[in-house]
Amino acid sequence: MTSGPGSTDDPQATGGAGGSGLSARDEAVLAVERRSWPGPGPKERAIRERLGLSPTRYYQLLNALLDDPRALAHDPVTINRLRRIREARRARR
Repeated sequence: MTSGPGSTDDPQATGGAGGSGLSARDEAVLAVERRSWPGPGPKERAIRERLGLSPTRYYQLLNALLDDPRALAHDPVTINRLRRIREARRARR
């Protein structure tokens, strides 16, 4: 399988069950991020077990979702919270 538009590796891929235009994997990434975690260990374990992704790949996908208008439409509270955190980190650099 290629890694072009519409593939499961493409953060712009469509076909999520919720009609948001996001892939099921993208919606799952947002669902993990929506939760409150006691620390990085349990979250990284959940990323590996539930999504079958390395934490590095997970954060790459998540960062791409922060710039995707479909993700904002699907979960504005989570996306806006994460955008604020990202901007604060950039401002500290």
